[in-house]
Amino acid sequence: MAERVYFDWNATTPLRPQARQALQDALALTGNPSSVHAEGRAARYLIEHAREAVAALVGGPPAGVIFTSSGTEANVLALSPAIETAGEKRPRDRLFMSAIEHPSVRAGGRFPRDAIEDIAVDADGRVKLAALADALRRASRPLVSIMLANNETGVVQPVAEAAAIVHAAGGLLHVDAVQAAGRIPCDLAAFGADLLTVSAHKIGGPKGVGALVRASDEIHFPDPLIRGGGQERGMRAGTENVAGIAAFGAAAAAAGRQLADEAADMLAVRNLLEEGLGAISPQAVIFGASAARLPNTTLFALDGVNAETAIIALDLEGVAVSSGAACSSGKVQPSHVLGAMGVSPSLLRGAVRVSLGWTTTQDDVACFLGAWRKVSGALSKSSKEQRGIAA
Repeated sequence: MAERVYFDWNATTPLRPQARQALQDALALTGNPSSVHAEGRAARYLIEHAREAVAALVGGPPAGVIFTSSGTEANVLALSPAIETAGEKRPRDRLFMSAIEHPSVRAGGRFPRDAIEDIAVDADGRVKLAALADALRRASRPLVSIMLANNETGVVQPVAEAAAIVHAAGGLLHVDAVQAAGRIPCDLAAFGADLLTVSAHKIGGPKGVGALVRASDEIHFPDPLIRGGGQERGMRAGTENVAGIAAFGAAAAAAGRQLADEAADMLAVRNLLEEGLGAISPQAVIFGASAARLPNTTLFALDGVNAETAIIALDLEGVAVSSGAACSSGKVQPSHVLGAMGVSPSLLRGAVRVSLGWTTTQDDVACFLGAWRKVSGALSKSSKEQRGIAA
């Protein structure tokens, strides 16, 4: 059987060697990190060392890091009307989010549905700052959530500019950096964000670990999602996943050290892929192509080619890609991101996401392009025949 090539890095990444080693080492420890004896202190050291590494990757203070089970949990924790700042206990009255947010943000956290409002994006998928400023006039204590880079298109959002607008209106800004961390520079302080989400398995760590990073320990959640003991400064009860967190920290440290080189390599390979894609399918549309994007992400569609059919056909050719959006059941669904961008239904149904990573090579791209040439030709012919029959 021919070796498969993996182009779904935005869904999850392979473990970095450093993370694998940290995971194995931590699994050998016995102590509970809340215990005061030597074994407990050894486990606690791993958590705090990882806390420092995660904070460093995103430019936040170590004391601001709250470890969670996932990026989704971190997002839901962040979206709380009861969030407190410097002793201010009045609840946040409204949640604003861009129309292209991840489903874990789109669900609204613990805000009631009638207190949630979308902010429109332009045709490239960038949030409209004027629309944000106008919306904020309708709230006295808003919370705003804008992702740093979209998980489907890779388009980078103007979060620093948004932060200035949000703070001028007396609001707080949450940034979902799950797809961006480790791929482009992330600096919570430079962004002016108040909260930032990151996930281990998007940067070469294990699945099942995430973090919400607070710009200051004056930001507090008095009503945590998981109640019990006082772990994670009282904001996330339960004995910490020591091994997962240790591996998260190792992945964060490695991603930070290698970010510039990895980003440059990914961009070069992605450009090669897009050039080849254009040569094979000149009519293909690359979404967000005129905007700043993550160096590893290409979301494209070819009119008349169905995404689910294309993904299955590519899979049979040994190439793993995904659609613009996939629900938990694995079925391909129309992308709310492309819908918000005003993409036509015929293209929206055909969106295919190709996302690569630090080990992706030019040979991998050649495999994808060879498979795409075969698959797209067959699917386009079938589509034309079907339209002819229908006519």
